Amino acid sequence: MKRSNVFLLGAGALTGLAGTGLALFTGGIARRVEAALPPQGRFLDVEGARVHYLDVGSGPPIVLIPGLGGHARTYTHSMVARLSHEFRVVVVERPGSGHSPRPHRAPATLNPQADVVAAVIRALGLERPLLVGHSLGGAVALAVAVRHPDLVGGLALISPLTHVQETPPHVFRRMAIRSPVLRWLAARTVATPTAILRRKAALDTLFGPDPVPHDYATNGGGPLSLRPSAFYGASKDLVSVNEELPQVIERYPSLQIPVGILYGTGDRVLDYRMHGEAAVGKIPGLHLELVEGGHMLPLTAPDRAAAFVAGMARRVPAPTDGTRPLSPVQAEA
Repeated sequence: MKRSNVFLLGAGALTGLAGTGLALFTGGIARRVEAALPPQGRFLDVEGARVHYLDVGSGPPIVLIPGLGGHARTYTHSMVARLSHEFRVVVVERPGSGHSPRPHRAPATLNPQADVVAAVIRALGLERPLLVGHSLGGAVALAVAVRHPDLVGGLALISPLTHVQETPPHVFRRMAIRSPVLRWLAARTVATPTAILRRKAALDTLFGPDPVPHDYATNGGGPLSLRPSAFYGASKDLVSVNEELPQVIERYPSLQIPVGILYGTGDRVLDYRMHGEAAVGKIPGLHLELVEGGHMLPLTAPDRAAAFVAGMARRVPAPTDGTRPLSPVQAEA
């Protein structure tokens, strides 16, 4: 056998061993994370998807949608407790995020995601709730409002994506993999160890200039992003979002509901000028609040974020019959 062939065979064997080792490491991390941070709520089957959601409190309904790579703990860490004494709070993990799997071959563009959220609203009997969307969840909430205007009472968007951004934020660029095969391979081999190695820099961008909460790895659910399913779902979201966002933007002038945006002027992920100030004049009557802080305001400024959401919820007109539907837990009681 020629030396060149021996070299190629050896290199192939080493690559295979390295890939196997990375896959085993990644699988072990995923199992530990799932055991430590299990689902907090219930599951609902709608639109061909199995959606994990949390439903607590009573009163006027609020639906909270996490952002790219996000999950319910983004809100349950601090905000839900601040809202559930006055409102019925429903946290919906979009397909492909948190503990909600995305069906095989299901699209990750905005319209199908919006339709899933709309189906959850109908299934839970929520009457014109306030939708709260953080980051990419803001774009999803806007898509729900323009596609299903009869279902939405208002929007409270926190650090939202509102306009097309051709270049992904630096912290997410390693996720911008368009090939499903390469995305699958990366998710199961290099993504998790790379995320661990780059953890400090990533968190500094994601949270800065604010400090990372001391319990982000536990109550904040930080390690959930280390799972292959989380990387795969976020990668597919990232490369799909701009496909239908222009259609949503064209319909901003049609919004006839209270809409508010809360943005940190120190946000290192999305620019408040591009995604906050630029929306003024396009969305009728938009209320924009700018505060000092970074991208993760639900975790770093929960009092301000909860006050913003509560204020927007109070602007949503009450049902014409003066009643509010009970949550499934309340109905069973």
